[in-house]
Amino acid sequence: MTTSPATVELRRYGRADLNAIRQPLTDVYAEVYSARLSDPFFSIERFEERLKGHVSREPWEVVIGWDGDEPVGYAYGSPLPPRSRWWAGMLEPLPEEMTREDGARTMALCELMVRQPWRKTGIAHRIHEELLSGRAEERVTLLVEPTHPKVKALYESWGYENIGDQQPFPDAPVYATMLRILRPA
Repeated sequence: MTTSPATVELRRYGRADLNAIRQPLTDVYAEVYSARLSDPFFSIERFEERLKGHVSREPWEVVIGWDGDEPVGYAYGSPLPPRSRWWAGMLEPLPEEMTREDGARTMALCELMVRQPWRKTGIAHRIHEELLSGRAEERVTLLVEPTHPKVKALYESWGYENIGDQQPFPDAPVYATMLRILRPA
């Protein structure tokens, strides 16, 4: 295994590719969340449930970084549909003009993870920016646990702003909700 970001090839996949890439997605998730898999919310089963829901929104895309035939990490997301539940878990409601979705306004970045040997190499940023490249949405949103201030600060350095906290599911942690403008409305 090499850990040079220069050797990592980024490949984009869509919903039609899911059967071919499901195992690498699950394997990376299991490795990254290994210490939390006993928590029902972070279990493999719940990840697979969330993945199924995320993939159902078109155009769902994932960018996987590959070092040879080894996945190093990935990011995936899709646009928020009209009447999206994404904003429903906000602890302090946002103005309606911020939460109005039309199926093309906001991309939800649902997962971004990199395996340990490739962390702090810049590959997370490369994967992230590749996923966002060519997207039509005017903004992107993601959730990050406030207990990970370095990750939150990293997202802020990439242009995200914290717009409040939310708990998307009753058994989920509270997350900082972050938003980045991709292009003016």
